Amino acid sequence: MTATLHIEHPISDLATWSAAFSRFAEHRRQAGVLAERILQPEEDPAYVVVDLDFADAAAARAFRSFLEQRVWSDPASSPALRGAPLARVLVKI
Repeated sequence: MTATLHIEHPISDLATWSAAFSRFAEHRRQAGVLAERILQPEEDPAYVVVDLDFADAAAARAFRSFLEQRVWSDPASSPALRGAPLARVLVKI
């Protein structure tokens, strides 16, 4: 069953955030990301929503752990991150 890692959080600057997100493209590929969507609320340019699709929930949970331990915990790896991300694994019902 496919799963989506749904992430949302405030950012300080879209260009800085986008560059940091791009640096982890190979990690996403190796983790099994099948598709990705980056969205912003129309009324809030200082906020991003990211959906990463995986083949199963275990892969989505593993990548969430990678983000929590290696990316979001290091300001150099997540320079535009403001606040703690909300990250949930979603499955189709």
